[in-house]
Amino acid sequence: MSRVLLGISLCILAASLALAQPSPKAASPSPQCSDPAHRQFDFWLGDWDTYRVGSTASVARNQVTSILGGCVLHEVYTRSDGYTGESFTIYDSARKRWHQSWVTNQGELLVAEGNKEGDKIVLTGSTLDKDGETLHRVTWLPVDGGVRETAEQSHDGGQHWQPEFDIVFRPSKRAQPDPVRLSGP
Repeated sequence: MSRVLLGISLCILAASLALAQPSPKAASPSPQCSDPAHRQFDFWLGDWDTYRVGSTASVARNQVTSILGGCVLHEVYTRSDGYTGESFTIYDSARKRWHQSWVTNQGELLVAEGNKEGDKIVLTGSTLDKDGETLHRVTWLPVDGGVRETAEQSHDGGQHWQPEFDIVFRPSKRAQPDPVRLSGP
């Protein structure tokens, strides 16, 4: 292989490694995030196919990774109809609360906070639109081989709640791309 081709191949390999997505496994925690409370939501880490409860057809891909020294969960949610969203979730040790900021390609923003309740993480936040304020209560629960996420909404300040969505994340069946391999003499 000529030096030019070898150089190009090494550049491609370096670029591929730099762009490679991080593993969905938990990152080594930084000293500031080593408290066990920071690991309460690690059950959500993974590369998931998303199903509406009761359905066998995946409606979305959801990748949840640990970033910033294990202090933050980063979610990338991509639905088959083009809807996408990302969230950043952190345990605020000063206030002893979970905090999540969720944004979408439709201009939506939901800032929610809450705590672990038994085996569940429950976060509550609100959105504003032309009709007023809507409260959202979102719950994540580890289930056999996955995670169930349910959401409820209230238009009367939390007096009455209606279902918003009910989905289950299962490990993705989609093939992961192989790392770039160089071959030749």
